[in-house]
Amino acid sequence: MRGSQANRLATGGLIDRSEELSFRFDGKTFSGFKGDTLASALVANGVKLVGRSFKYHRPRGILTAGSEEPNALVELRGGARREPNTKATTAELYEGLEATSQNRWPSLKFDLMSINQLFAPIFVAGFYYKTFMWPAKFWEAIYEPAIRRAAGLGRAAGVSDPDHYDKAWAHCDVVIAGSGPAGLAAALAAARCGARVILCEEDFVLGGRLLADGGTIDGLPAAEWIARTLGELAAMPDVRIMTRTTLFGVYDGGTYGATERVNDHVPVPPEHQVRQRLWRIVAKRCVVAAGSIERPIVFAGNDTPGVMIASAMRSYINRYAATPGRRIALFTNNEDGWRTVETALAAGLQVAAVIDARPEISPTHRSLASKGGFPVLNGSVSGVDGGKHGVRKISVSLTGGARAEVEAEGLAISGGWNPAVGLTSYHRGRPKWRDDIAAFVPGDAPPGMVAAGAANGAFGLGACLREGFEAGAAAARDAGRSGNAGSMPVADDEAFSVTPLWHVAGKGKAFVDQQHDVTASDVELAQREGFHSVEHLKRYTTLGMATDQGKTSNVAGLAIMAAVTGKSIPETGTTIYRPPYVPVAIGAFAGHHRDENFHATRLTPSHHWAAEQGAVFVDTGLWKRAQWYPRAGEKDWLESVTREVKAVRGGVGFCDVSTLGKIDVHGPDAGAFLDRVYINSFSSLAVGKARYGLMLREDGIVYDDGTTSRLAEDHYFLTTTTAKAGLVMQHLEFCRQVLFPELDVQLTSVSDQWAQFSIAGPKTRDLLKAIVDPVEDLSNEGFPFMGAREVKLRGGIKARLFRISFSGEMAFEISVPARYGDALVRNLMIAGKPFGVTPYGTEALGVMRIEKGHVAGPELNGTTTAADLGLGKMMSTKKDFIGRVMAGREALIAANRQVVVGIKPTDKARRLRSGAHIIPKGETPGPDNDQGYVTSVCFSPVLDQWIGLGLVERGRERIGEIVRAHDPLRGEDYDVELCNSVFYDPDGGRQRD
Repeated sequence: MRGSQANRLATGGLIDRSEELSFRFDGKTFSGFKGDTLASALVANGVKLVGRSFKYHRPRGILTAGSEEPNALVELRGGARREPNTKATTAELYEGLEATSQNRWPSLKFDLMSINQLFAPIFVAGFYYKTFMWPAKFWEAIYEPAIRRAAGLGRAAGVSDPDHYDKAWAHCDVVIAGSGPAGLAAALAAARCGARVILCEEDFVLGGRLLADGGTIDGLPAAEWIARTLGELAAMPDVRIMTRTTLFGVYDGGTYGATERVNDHVPVPPEHQVRQRLWRIVAKRCVVAAGSIERPIVFAGNDTPGVMIASAMRSYINRYAATPGRRIALFTNNEDGWRTVETALAAGLQVAAVIDARPEISPTHRSLASKGGFPVLNGSVSGVDGGKHGVRKISVSLTGGARAEVEAEGLAISGGWNPAVGLTSYHRGRPKWRDDIAAFVPGDAPPGMVAAGAANGAFGLGACLREGFEAGAAAARDAGRSGNAGSMPVADDEAFSVTPLWHVAGKGKAFVDQQHDVTASDVELAQREGFHSVEHLKRYTTLGMATDQGKTSNVAGLAIMAAVTGKSIPETGTTIYRPPYVPVAIGAFAGHHRDENFHATRLTPSHHWAAEQGAVFVDTGLWKRAQWYPRAGEKDWLESVTREVKAVRGGVGFCDVSTLGKIDVHGPDAGAFLDRVYINSFSSLAVGKARYGLMLREDGIVYDDGTTSRLAEDHYFLTTTTAKAGLVMQHLEFCRQVLFPELDVQLTSVSDQWAQFSIAGPKTRDLLKAIVDPVEDLSNEGFPFMGAREVKLRGGIKARLFRISFSGEMAFEISVPARYGDALVRNLMIAGKPFGVTPYGTEALGVMRIEKGHVAGPELNGTTTAADLGLGKMMSTKKDFIGRVMAGREALIAANRQVVVGIKPTDKARRLRSGAHIIPKGETPGPDNDQGYVTSVCFSPVLDQWIGLGLVERGRERIGEIVRAHDPLRGEDYDVELCNSVFYDPDGGRQRD
């Protein structure tokens, strides 16, 4: 073997000794076997110290063998795949695994931050509410930076995760959480009844506690019964068994969240495979067979490396053939703890002593002690001597007042079992207390869910099988399946009794929550300071707020609080349970929705043609739009955009505007409907004409703008901004269905049905004549400004043509069915070649709209009114419309409102910046003197300088005034002139010719 594995048993376990694996922990090379977890391999190699605690940086060892582990948190892998806060107890060992301890500096064995233990009197519960208060100026300079550096556990990779994650959906009759005896029995019964079954198991091997505790079922050893059961389930086509899968949440409508660790057990996922997959499982019924969690007992030094939960010690010995020590002791208050002694003796280990807190010890256990040659001490562990190298000596307070000491390398502790009630409590269900097992059991579970086996407080093997089988059969029946469940698996029940013991008084820190360093004295302090509500206790002490969510600490904390308040544990109550049950990678929640796949990508009809032209694209919502078309020799984007603008103003160009929202409005009441949602009238619009319109919100603020064309008496074609396409459709449907249900009108979103191009410039008619059928009259008389009608293109294709301009030039917008969009753009280039046609992008589009003074998104920002935008005269006084009354509120018609105005630097060489604040000349920049800001800017090829639009207080009354543009972000401050917002062709003659 490459490593000594000094604590590995020569035989036994479920590991594959034929496949030895090499791994590294904190730079040191060790070896383990296939089937190990990182924790079991460390145990086999005699490693006791695996981490440091959060607050005091105390040395910590492995406490458990499952996902409830609070201490053994490590960083796995390195570089971009580094994953902090991974539980060594669930990390499957693989060849080349790299693990690093965390929350220590400079090393795990020598951690300078352990000096925090000297400040323990300060770092008590709620210390952050009581300290760092003086002097106040130290907070930002010293306290906060220091706290931020000390906070947290592991380190994030800091770079993009190279792995992929997936989402999947599944439907079934019965979903089962857990594959222990209860879970396997439930799956067997439900599947035999004909149900569609999904069995989720967080471990990489099925069997639950049977893997460590064994037993006899139907006369077979547990391993043989598991194999037989899995063989039967595998032969059933409607059964899906999902290992490495944790059911972490319960949601409405019988929906369950599960995370599958598809390739966490390999260094790098195979090509085209995901690392993890998030499942959304919709099930008619759910059986929770998640088992129970053995709880520790709180006593001084209970966090010493080598102190381990008794059932975890059995897992390492029986399942992994790894021994936490050659000489161990047991501290228990129940029958089950003695099973660890039986396991240790069978493995050839030496038992130093059993400390049993119960007043009576059964004759069977006395006999076992006699045969094993170890003493049974009636009392409690009051302290542990040791340190980062492990347990050395155990102090015992004997019943009657005497004291004893036990020398041992490890201490197994068993304080009883807590059913895993998390999943059953996620719909605000409160667990209920059972005195006979001194634990909470499921109370009001979510609809369709039932707990079985140890998760329901049945700790005997026979009881687990019985409850699981009956729950599976009942779930199948409730799901509408009527098959025969067959015979029930049978096993004997082990004896179980417990005498509650939560806290043993003693000298030294006694930890309740080992990950967050919450001690018994912290709980008592919280009570003295008035935080006796369990929800306050949780937040004041951070009890149960670590990555383990208090799975091994919450009940003990509640019990200590109950004791100091004089209440019972059920009277003290429990906190609210919230998913996820175990930490889930954010990457799993995101799935493929990251980077370029963060959201769906929509391509315009001309996208592929534009890509061929070398267009630079910009994300506009979900759309990829051509921003500009660079040509060889152009040194930057501004040069390309300037060329495009000049080409349009002097000749002809076109732009793909298919991203605009498009809505067909049909019905005899279509005009009346539009009158109610727009501030201006549309019922009076003539057929064959288009009109610009403005919508308000209910509060009188502008919602959206666009043009609407009347194609027939009962048919309007409405366009919206790209950003509001979906929202306007939603708004109009709300108006139609809720506000105005009496109107006979129908709405259809046709945004994706039409490819639409704006063709602008003095030579627009020349280009159109080359592609439109000669019978169509495109003259000013035959097709006047704001005209709209269907036309026929050369070749017979029908199109819609709208004489609309936002560029200030004579322009048309042409729509064809989307499937012809690519062909149209290519034909525009061919037909327009004699006229020097130039494609232009969104930047040139923006330049021309600013030159023309058209408002857009930066001005329609959710705070402006129609009057602010200079469109107040559009508001009809002859009809009602949404937002009319609220738009007349005093604050919305105040004389000092910020309104749209043109802005240009007094120095023509100065670049104007969007976002710059407008400050009166001679005034100090600040909130009191802030009179508005610049909303949109561009370089105007027409004016040969930077210009912009802004929202400025009483701006239209101040045309010609010189003010300052103050830009603290860029450190700029310069003079600008307030001017008319229409910089180009103010009388509009060019667009009407």
